[in-house]
Amino acid sequence: MKTQLIAEIAQAHDGSLGILHSFIDALADSGVQTIKFQIHNAEAESSEFEKFRIPFSYVDKTRKAYWKRMEFSFEQWKDVKRHVEENDMEFLASPFSIAAVDLLESLDVKRYKVGSGDVGNLLLLDKIAQTGKPILLSSGMSDWNELEKSIKFLKAHQSPLSIFQCTSLYPCPPDKTGLSLIPEMKKRFGIPVGYSDHSGTITAGTCAVALGAELLEFHVCFDKRMFGPDAIASLTIEEVKQLVESVEFAENACGQTELKESSERFDEMRTLFGKSLSAKHPLSIGHSIQKEDLETKKPAGYGIPAADFQKLLGKKLIHALPANHFINWSDVE
Repeated sequence: MKTQLIAEIAQAHDGSLGILHSFIDALADSGVQTIKFQIHNAEAESSEFEKFRIPFSYVDKTRKAYWKRMEFSFEQWKDVKRHVEENDMEFLASPFSIAAVDLLESLDVKRYKVGSGDVGNLLLLDKIAQTGKPILLSSGMSDWNELEKSIKFLKAHQSPLSIFQCTSLYPCPPDKTGLSLIPEMKKRFGIPVGYSDHSGTITAGTCAVALGAELLEFHVCFDKRMFGPDAIASLTIEEVKQLVESVEFAENACGQTELKESSERFDEMRTLFGKSLSAKHPLSIGHSIQKEDLETKKPAGYGIPAADFQKLLGKKLIHALPANHFINWSDVE
């Protein structure tokens, strides 16, 4: 499988370390290569003025309190990373503060994911770029101008860079996915392009791969009725497995370029389904053949090929032919 599949747990663990580890176990045999997390530090990233994106919480009085509940210590994240890597997957995370980058550097991560809300956060981008590690940049809240500015900024740091087409709607309806922007982004930026999905379906991701996405990120949950802001826009574990199969199908289907270069492999079927010219009705000796006299019948090889009918027009029969009889060149002068 060529496409990098990134399963994002995000806040689906709802602050429970046990649930977080259970996601790792559930995804271990799903076929994804990477599990992505979000590193939150309430004091560093939030304030009392931050509002809830979706008023979903029955337990958190403020958004900052929610982020506090989503925090884990360095040692806990270290155990999470070890668990992921023991299952032959990559630990990937989005930092939402300078402090979170420092934590991830202490964990020695291989690369960074930047969430849509931080595309214009050049201070955070500068901090990440200083690590020299690859950066995956989401684009859900940005227009072309902001993307171009941030990409130019990161390229100046010589950071290995990929960008994701993304729409920050949860769930994202089909007409807002912007999948047609994937080839446009490749053309504009000349860097690898992925798709970060919030549709809650396997269809959008499969289509994205067919359109050239090289990375595919999607949220996961155990059930779409789970508590939290992203569950309804996520894939269940079973859907993740279906997506892996669907993406592999799309890769194989879109990777074929030689099918029309030669038809030799279809010779047997071409004979079976091919057509030969035949008499549509009885034809008398000396009759000059017209289109109205012709029919085509299977298989090929019993008469003049149907593709050559124009060469037969106007030719005179040297003997009579009954209806439905195949016509050969030996029947005309």
